[in-house]
Amino acid sequence: MNRGRMILAMILTYMVFGILLNSVGTVILQSIQGFGIDKGQASILEAFKDLPIAIVSFLTAALMPRLGYRRAMMLGLALVGAACALMPLLASFWMTKLLFAATGMAFALVKVSVYSSIGLLTEGKQQHASLTSTIEGWFMVGVLAGYWIFAWFIDPQSPGDPVWLRVYWLLAAVCAAIVLLLAGSHLDERAARDGHAAGDSFLDMFRLVAQPLVAVFLASAFLYVLIEQSVGTWLPTFNREILHLPTTMSVQAASIFAVSLALGRLGAGLALRRVPWHWLLMTCVAAMAALVVVALPLAGDARPNPAMTWAHAPLAAYVFPLIGLFMAPIYPAINSVVLSSLPKSRHAAMTGLIVVFSALGGTTGSFITGQLFARIGGGTAFYLSLLPMALLLLAIALLKRQSGRAEAAVAAAA
Repeated sequence: MNRGRMILAMILTYMVFGILLNSVGTVILQSIQGFGIDKGQASILEAFKDLPIAIVSFLTAALMPRLGYRRAMMLGLALVGAACALMPLLASFWMTKLLFAATGMAFALVKVSVYSSIGLLTEGKQQHASLTSTIEGWFMVGVLAGYWIFAWFIDPQSPGDPVWLRVYWLLAAVCAAIVLLLAGSHLDERAARDGHAAGDSFLDMFRLVAQPLVAVFLASAFLYVLIEQSVGTWLPTFNREILHLPTTMSVQAASIFAVSLALGRLGAGLALRRVPWHWLLMTCVAAMAALVVVALPLAGDARPNPAMTWAHAPLAAYVFPLIGLFMAPIYPAINSVVLSSLPKSRHAAMTGLIVVFSALGGTTGSFITGQLFARIGGGTAFYLSLLPMALLLLAIALLKRQSGRAEAAVAAAA
């Protein structure tokens, strides 16, 4: 088994999807300026991405071990690469919807495959948590790169110029290169094939939901992604309309959020070796709420400035995106807690549930925030993120309780 090559391919695959999945905020801004749509229409783009993720992962996760995780990654990359190649040729808002639908379907295949492969490439909970945090960290590096790559293709003098669509030629070429890397790699997937019939594997997803630990975890994942996507998707528009930054700067400034997430996730592996996961995550949620309360009042002082530069940008443009530093450890940590508690043969089914509830959370967060942006303004919309943060704090406490009970049950059975 080519362990190093497979991990590299998984990291690169995740980076590409980090760029594409989190380009929604940039594409919303560009669609408003280039395709002449309003915020209400733009808010549905997240659904075109997330609903296919939920549907495809639900229908195919149990079948993935039989298809093969490596083949599923190659199929997902080929699908999204083809959609990227079509985007500059069929420049329109309907093609944008099609692109995100294809990206969602492809990511469903990729995420189930990557998360399930982690269990095949590691031994024990510490290795699992470490590789999970590393791959998720590189996902955020992809998100960060995406902000700057997209901004580089935008014409600052004419932001709506379709020249920015040329970025998709580059992304299509990268997808093709990773497919070739995966084609030359090998992954031993025998442990993932438990010999059950496909119908039994599909029903296993429903059996998992009935477990209290899994049910509480899914609520935690839903709430986390709701918060992350509501901030990440609408941050470029917040920068443009509330902080009055130029379009290119609005996209680039949103990269601070991605930097914070990347640093937080790459550092989470070190922190989790020394600090109990539930204390770290609960502290992070409390810090997120404190940052919202401190940073958003600064946005009220922002005024339009025709000569806007980084030196004159409002303080809120730098402070608010730091919320990502505290968000970062939560998602990979809770995923690792639940996956490392299950046998490897159930990882695909569990990952399917993770993807479904994450996608639903992302769609819900982006849609609600978009509607609030249009009706009550961006500042107030972001203030309301304090409510799901409070619920997430409660969910983490319940997750800790249920994981403790699960460990006690395993110990008693032994």
